[in-house]
Amino acid sequence: MRIKKGFELRNVCGENIIIAHGLENIDFTKVITLNESAAFLWNKVVDKDFTEQEMVEMLLAEYEVEKQTAEEDVKALVTSWKETGMVD
Repeated sequence: MRIKKGFELRNVCGENIIIAHGLENIDFTKVITLNESAAFLWNKVVDKDFTEQEMVEMLLAEYEVEKQTAEEDVKALVTSWKETGMVD
């Protein structure tokens, strides 16, 4: 999968916010924020093809977290990104 063009991560007043560019991406009913680990993953995979397993490996390499927790967190994150239309 890949993050769609037109989405950008910005830090606004200490919050990681996804900004949408282009009329087809704009949905003013939601503000998409990412916690530290989700922003870490975003920065690792933006403009690249990636899999959930690769994201799990990235979390395990960067954070002290159990593999099962990393898998559950990545699955929830990817589901959220798909629901908001940010990934193909």
